[in-house]
Amino acid sequence: MTSTERTWLSPGAHKRLQEELATLRELTAVSAPDSDTSAIAVQRARVARIQRIHDLLANATVGEQPPDDGVAEPGMVLTVRFDDTGDTETFLLGVREAEVADMEIYSVRSPLGAAVVGAKPGEQRSYQTPGGVTIPVTLLGAVPYGLHETQFAS
Repeated sequence: MTSTERTWLSPGAHKRLQEELATLRELTAVSAPDSDTSAIAVQRARVARIQRIHDLLANATVGEQPPDDGVAEPGMVLTVRFDDTGDTETFLLGVREAEVADMEIYSVRSPLGAAVVGAKPGEQRSYQTPGGVTIPVTLLGAVPYGLHETQFAS
């Protein structure tokens, strides 16, 4: 992620990413022996992950609740109906690798996330699976993540 695209993160995800970044930087400070190819590969993977986390944190909107207007956008918990089957799914539109939630998480770059972003309840959209199948979905509802947490807390 090298663009300036804003990313919604919950405060918990932001904290976890900051902690992971600190840990990875500590681990990367220890250099691998030039002859150890597996250690060098691990270091390269760490550097790539550090860059990814840095980009996420640099472009993050942290915990700011999107408006409770029913429009699908990052930071919202969406409920969609798969029109061909009638099945429904509720998920968080966010950053899959950052968030820890009690539900599925889809990115706005995923086929389903990209299809429904900007939709209003009752609006039908469709997306293509990697296999080329077109799936029609209808947005049933969208609530900010913080409100969803409050409504469904035990």
